[in-house]
Amino acid sequence: MLGWILLPVLANTQLAVAEKSVNGSENLPDSNLTSNVATDTCCHETALSQKAFPNHPFRFFKPDSLAAQKKRILAMAGMHGGLYGGSLLVLNQAWYANYPRGKFHTFNDFPEWQQIDKVGHIWSAYQLSRASFPGWRWAGLPEKKQILMAGLSGFAFLTVVEILDGFSKEWGWSWGDFGANIAGSGLFIGQQLGWKEQRISFKFSFHRMQYPETMLNERSDDLYGASLPQRMLKDYNGQTYWLSANIKSFLPDTKLPGWLNLSVGYGAQGMFGGTVNIWDNPQTNILINRTDITRSRQWYLAPDIDFTKIKTNKKWVRSLFYVLNAFKMPAPTMVLSRGKLRFHGFYF
Repeated sequence: MLGWILLPVLANTQLAVAEKSVNGSENLPDSNLTSNVATDTCCHETALSQKAFPNHPFRFFKPDSLAAQKKRILAMAGMHGGLYGGSLLVLNQAWYANYPRGKFHTFNDFPEWQQIDKVGHIWSAYQLSRASFPGWRWAGLPEKKQILMAGLSGFAFLTVVEILDGFSKEWGWSWGDFGANIAGSGLFIGQQLGWKEQRISFKFSFHRMQYPETMLNERSDDLYGASLPQRMLKDYNGQTYWLSANIKSFLPDTKLPGWLNLSVGYGAQGMFGGTVNIWDNPQTNILINRTDITRSRQWYLAPDIDFTKIKTNKKWVRSLFYVLNAFKMPAPTMVLSRGKLRFHGFYF
């Protein structure tokens, strides 16, 4: 799911092309919005859009007619359909095609992995909704519809993934995953409707785990995969998810820099199976019992950066910052685990 948050870069590039084809011109800077566009009532974006979305990194030239607006909406629907359809085809071939399929069924996986996978679903739904938002804003929809369409776009994509799970004998439709998808899209929608900005970002960080025993590293290669991308996606021991709050958004009179955030993270370690650390050795078929390894939850507290609060006039830099804001930056961190408090001078 990590690759999906690159959608803002793809969307921003394609929107620039679509802007030419729909309007016959390049995107214009905010200062060049003409008075007829500013006063046009067919759409709900105005020349003062940065007041409505003061911290949003994308600035688009508004469609100047209902016909242009309809073309943009169709372009966005087509782009979403193409990106999502292509992603699902790749996912089906890379993942589901290797496992047998059967009748649609459900599966309760909520007790597994200390719920790290569920938090990952929240993050994915949130980031997909956030990635979709610039496109629906560019399409010229009314403000609330922009937000709702973005949230539904993220939720709908992950719901299709759940349906594929439901027909796979290896997994099944998970109500826990479904609820997490709702929570992720809801986190985006609620903040955008209430504050017109994302004051609390939901972020991800990862570090590759090096386990102290050869047996555990072999188990991890078999369970999670040996490559770095596979480990990032599957090794829940190395994943951390963060709620990162922008301090100045909540305390506007503070003299702290506008990009400074305070973040609270959640992770877990010691997991070499879904619920227990017991598995079959694939070479010897001998049952391995490592219940001596404690499965523990971990809580983190650290400063962070909100890249979308760093001002720049360069569009490619705004796009880059928008993507970077999906990830927690390395920083000094306090960790609470098994009742003990530790400090890391540098944690990612």
